[in-house]
Amino acid sequence: MECPNCRTAVLVNDQFCEECGTSLTAVGCEKCGAQPEAIDNEGFCSVCGFRKEVLERLEITIDSRLAGVSDRGLRHHRNEDYLALQTVNNNTHILIVCDGVSSSSNPHIAAQTATESASTALIAAIKQKENPESAIKSAVAAALSSLCNIPCTKSINDEPPSTTIVAAVVQQNTATIGWLGDSRAYWISDNNSRQLTKDDSWLSEVVAAGEMTQVQAKQSPQANAITRWLGADAIDDAIPSIINFTIPSSGYLLLCSDGLWNYAPQPQQLANLIQQTSHTNAITICRSLIEFARHSGGHDNITVALLSL
Repeated sequence: MECPNCRTAVLVNDQFCEECGTSLTAVGCEKCGAQPEAIDNEGFCSVCGFRKEVLERLEITIDSRLAGVSDRGLRHHRNEDYLALQTVNNNTHILIVCDGVSSSSNPHIAAQTATESASTALIAAIKQKENPESAIKSAVAAALSSLCNIPCTKSINDEPPSTTIVAAVVQQNTATIGWLGDSRAYWISDNNSRQLTKDDSWLSEVVAAGEMTQVQAKQSPQANAITRWLGADAIDDAIPSIINFTIPSSGYLLLCSDGLWNYAPQPQQLANLIQQTSHTNAITICRSLIEFARHSGGHDNITVALLSL
């Protein structure tokens, strides 16, 4: 078996190519090692019939301060979100949330592939002492490269696998955050909660341009359309927006997909939900936010990543 990107020899069970960092989890059969062309649009291998299971719910706990949950919700038939968390060198925290674009082919594979590729690249860059902003740009570029290697049918009706992405690197009192799409980052504290990212969406752009009020824009069928994403059909616009946020006090850095923020878009609403939780443990707070979204309708996949600071 060989890497589809650089053709270096790899083992069947390898998750990534050690030579170029390309994810190998979504580009071939994990069971028999068949090439990407053998995998159909439903994820079945035409050689051995194996199909990689899609997790309905994923929980990650790094420690009491850093955790995340991704849940299928109640309406979607599968979870097309994914997340990754990591602490590097005991003092740098990494959070990534991806939300597969439902109108593209294999969005669940796109979200997982982008998340894993970005996480691997980000960890490597931080270990090499690359600055956070440069590291996030490198990670997004690695995720895009892996997305472009996912096999898909090229036709006018099939968009290539695509996903939103929001990634954060936290060092000392600074959070560096990069994103494409409408997955969000929030700072949540007792009296200074705020949304840190700006949606790449039709609604956000027409409101910012003064063409419509938010109430008017929400009535449009285009209200939920995103204007930037990560995918092979958006290579020329794949540089993430970046902000550096100085952490002012104790609080929470929250990354989430629209499956959560659609039910509580305002920072204070999220702050109220967290304050209602009697626990301070990160995984417990994440679970409570997931349950809030499910009880509110669970219309979309729901993903939450939380770092207590």
